[in-house]
Amino acid sequence: MQTIFALATARGKAGVAVIRISGPDAFDVGRKLVGDLPEAGRFVLRKVLSKAGEVLDQGLVLAFKGPASFTGEDIIELQLHGSVAVVRAVEAAIQATGMARLAEAGEFTQRALLNDTLDLTQVEGLGRLIDAETEAQRKVAQASFEGGLSENAESWRNTLIRIAALLEVSIDFVDEDVPVDVVPEVLDLLSGLMDDFNAEIVGTVVAERLRDGFEVAILGAPNAGKSTLLNALAGRDVAITSDVAGTTRDVLEARLDINGLPVTFLDTAGLRDTDDTVERIGVERAIARAMDADLRILLETDDWEPVDALEVLIDFRYAAKSDLNNGVGISGVTGAGIAGLIEDVECVLSDRMSTVRSVITERQRGGIARACDALAAAREVLEVTGELELAAEHTRDALRSLDSVIGRVDVENLLGEIFSRFCIGK
Repeated sequence: MQTIFALATARGKAGVAVIRISGPDAFDVGRKLVGDLPEAGRFVLRKVLSKAGEVLDQGLVLAFKGPASFTGEDIIELQLHGSVAVVRAVEAAIQATGMARLAEAGEFTQRALLNDTLDLTQVEGLGRLIDAETEAQRKVAQASFEGGLSENAESWRNTLIRIAALLEVSIDFVDEDVPVDVVPEVLDLLSGLMDDFNAEIVGTVVAERLRDGFEVAILGAPNAGKSTLLNALAGRDVAITSDVAGTTRDVLEARLDINGLPVTFLDTAGLRDTDDTVERIGVERAIARAMDADLRILLETDDWEPVDALEVLIDFRYAAKSDLNNGVGISGVTGAGIAGLIEDVECVLSDRMSTVRSVITERQRGGIARACDALAAAREVLEVTGELELAAEHTRDALRSLDSVIGRVDVENLLGEIFSRFCIGK
C-alpha cells in the first residue's frame, strides 16, 4: 500500500491540529520532517522542517509501529499548533517528500479493516460514534465499536458450526448405526438462535430511529395551542402563533435532547375538514407524518373531531390550554404540564431503547434477517421432510449471511459506500 497522510482534526483555526501519516514509508517521511523519531509508543517535541530546511512549526511527534497501531501500519502523528497556515505548510512539506499522498475519505479506517485491527461491525460503530450527538447515541455506538456484535456473532457462528457438524455426521454415516438421533438437538439449537436473531432484528428498528432521532407528533384541532407548545419545548419561536385558525400549513420541527435521547417534536396543521385547498394539503401531510411518527400527542379541545386513521395510534392525551381551563392539562403559555409531557415521552422511548442489542445498522439487520430466514427453512425441512442434506445447505446459507455481517465474506461492494461517509483523516 502507498503511504497516506491527512489532517485528523477539523479544518480551521484551533488550539491543536493533528496530522497522521500511515504506511510503509511513514517513518521515512517523519524523519525528513523532524529528524530523529521517538521510540514506538513514545513522543518527543520536535521542530517540523520544510524540504528547504525552513522551520514550519514546533510540536509533538508520536510514533506507532505496525501492527500495534490503529491502521495496523507504521504511523507518525504530528500534533501541531492549529493554524490554517501551519497545517497547509506541513501538508505541502509531506507532499514534497514524494513518499506519501493525501488520504481519501475513510481510508485510515479502511486500512484498519483490511489489516484486521477492526472488523466491519466495529467500523460501522466507529462511524456512528463520530456522528453521535446525544448520550444514548454515544453509548450504542461505543458498544458496537468495542466489538459487542463481533463477540455475539462469534458465539452464533460456533453454534451454527455445531449444527452443521451434527447434520454432516448424520449424512456421512447414514448407512451405519448412528447411536443418537441428532434432529432434536439440532431443532433446539435452531430455535435458540432464531430467538436471538429475532430479538436483534426488533432492536435494530429502534437503533435506526435513535440514529435519525425519534419523532413525536403534536396533534389537535386548529388553535389547540400546538405551535405555542412547540415553541415552549424548543425555547424559541419555531412556529408562528396566531388566534387565526389554520395558521400552520406545513409540518414544523424542533429537535431536542431529552436525557440523552434525540427527539424531534412535530407541529402539525390543525386537523379538521376544510374547503381551503392549501390547508387541506397541510392536514393530509399532518396525518401522514403523524402515522409515521414514533409517538403521537393529542391536545384535546371541545371542538376536536376524532380522525379514524389516528385515533387508535394516539399515545398521550392532554387537555389543551390549561391557562384558559382552570389549570387542568397543558399550556405552552405558562409551561404547565410540559415537564410531565417530557417525562412521559422519555419513559416510553427509554423503554423502547431497552430492546436495542448489538445489531445497530440496517445492513447488519439485513444479514441477520437472511440468516434467520435460512434457519427457519432448515427447521421446516427437518420437521416436515427430514432431509438432512437440504437442512445442512440452509445452515451453510445462514453461516454465510452471518459472516457477511462482520465482514468475513461478500463485503467488497459495501466498502465504498461505508467509507465514503467517513471524514478524511479517519
